[in-house]
Amino acid sequence: MPMLFTSVGSVCSGIEAASVAWEPLGMRFEWFSETAAFPSRVLAEKYPHIENLGDMIGIPEKISSGGIAAPDLICGGTPCQAFSLAGRKNGLNDNRGNLTLRFADIADSNDARRQAEGKEPSVIFWENVEGVLTDKTNTFGRLVCSLAGFDTVIPRKRWPNAGVIHGAKRNVAWRVLDAKYFGLPQQRRRLYLMAGGKNFFPENILFEYHTGNLEEYPSAPSTFEKDGHLFEVFREYTDCLYSAYGTKWNGNAAAYNGSLFIVQDGRIRRFSPLECERLMGLPDNYTDLPGAKKTNRYQAVGNSWAVPVVRWIGRRLADYSCDTMDLDSRKEFLCAQTTEIPGQGFLLDFGKGIAEIGADHTLNCTAAPEACEFRDMSAVVSPDAPEDIYISPVGCCGIIRRTQERNLKINPRLREVLLSISSQMTPEEIEKRSRVQKRGRFSDPPAAQAPGAEDTFDTNG
Repeated sequence: MPMLFTSVGSVCSGIEAASVAWEPLGMRFEWFSETAAFPSRVLAEKYPHIENLGDMIGIPEKISSGGIAAPDLICGGTPCQAFSLAGRKNGLNDNRGNLTLRFADIADSNDARRQAEGKEPSVIFWENVEGVLTDKTNTFGRLVCSLAGFDTVIPRKRWPNAGVIHGAKRNVAWRVLDAKYFGLPQQRRRLYLMAGGKNFFPENILFEYHTGNLEEYPSAPSTFEKDGHLFEVFREYTDCLYSAYGTKWNGNAAAYNGSLFIVQDGRIRRFSPLECERLMGLPDNYTDLPGAKKTNRYQAVGNSWAVPVVRWIGRRLADYSCDTMDLDSRKEFLCAQTTEIPGQGFLLDFGKGIAEIGADHTLNCTAAPEACEFRDMSAVVSPDAPEDIYISPVGCCGIIRRTQERNLKINPRLREVLLSISSQMTPEEIEKRSRVQKRGRFSDPPAAQAPGAEDTFDTNG
C-alpha cells in the first residue's frame, strides 16, 4: 500500500506552484509562508481559506507551541539569489542564503512535534538553483548534513548533481532536473531535494531505473501560424525565465540567442505575462489580478517553480510504498562512489549521468526523466500581446549596437530581424538616437561592477 502524505506546509510559498501541482493529487495545504506583497495578493485571491503566516523565521515556534499544524510534508524554495550569478553568489554571507538553514530548523521542529503526537517524521521537499551545489560557503553541505543529523559538515567545493545521504536522523536524496523534458519549452535546470525519516527512502522517488535510451530534444518549425497570426521563434525552447525579465533585459546569453524573444507578424517582442505563465506550467492568467502590474507578474512567475516537474515528483511520492533500491546493501558495489561518515552514515555521489548500482540495475541520474514529454513554442504563444512589450526600431538598433561594441555573438537570424526593424527608424528617431549616444546612455557599465552581474539596457529605446 502506498504511504500517505496528504497535509502540506509551504515555506517561501511565492505564488504556490506547489498547490497548482499537488492539490489535484489530493494533497491538502495547511499553511503558507510568504512576505512579498504581490505573491501574497495571489495567495489571498487563489487560496483565501489557507493562512499565510508571513515570515518563515517564526514558524518553528508556532509548530512547537501547537499554534499551527505539523503537516506530513514541508516544502519550500528558499531565496535562490544568494546562489545565483545575478545575486553575486554570496551564499551564507547573504541573509537570503541563511534562510536555507532556517528551513532545516522548521523541519526539525515539525518532526519533534509529530514525534510527540506519535506520527512518522515528515517528508521534506526543497527546490533551488543548481548554483547552490558550488556555493563557496557550502550552504548545500550544511543543509544536507543538518537534515541527515551529521555532527559535522562534509567539506566539498562541488556537490554532485545527483546524490544520496543516509544519516542517523534522515535519509536525503537530490537530483537536478530540467523542465524542458517535462512538457515545458523552457530550459530550466533546478535542484530538487527530498528527505525523510529512516523508514523513508527518497531515492526511490527522485531516481528511476534506467531501461531505455534517453531522448533528444526534438526539432520543431521556427515559423508557424496560430489564430491567424504568423510567429517566428529562434529556438525550440527558451532559456531560463528570470524575475527581471519584464523590466530591464538581463545581459546574458538569452539576450543574444533570441530564445526569450518572439516575432509576431514581422515585429519582435518579449513574451507576455500570459506566455510566461504557460512557460512555467501555470494556469492561464493565474497572476492576472485586478490592477496587477506586468512587472509584478513577470517577477512572481520568474521566481516560481516549473509545475510539471513538481507534479511528476508529487505523483511518484503518492505512489511510494517502500524501498526498492536497497542502496544500503549495495554499498560494496558502490564503493568508488561512497563516502563513509564513521558511525553516522554515508554519502553516495551519483554524478549527473547513468549510475550503476549493481550488476542488475542502473539508475537514471540525468536531468531528463525516463519518459520525456516535449512541447514546442506554438503551445505557448498568444496573439493577444500588449503593445508595450514590442521592441521599437530604436530598441532594436540599441541591441545591435551593444553586440558590436562588445564583440558579442548573436543569433544570425535574430540579427537579421533586428536590422530589418531598425531600418524602419524615422528621421526623428535617428536624430534622437544620435543624441542618446552622445550622452553615453548605452556606454559600458562602471568598471567596479562585478563580472556577470546584471547588465541591463532598455530595449524600447
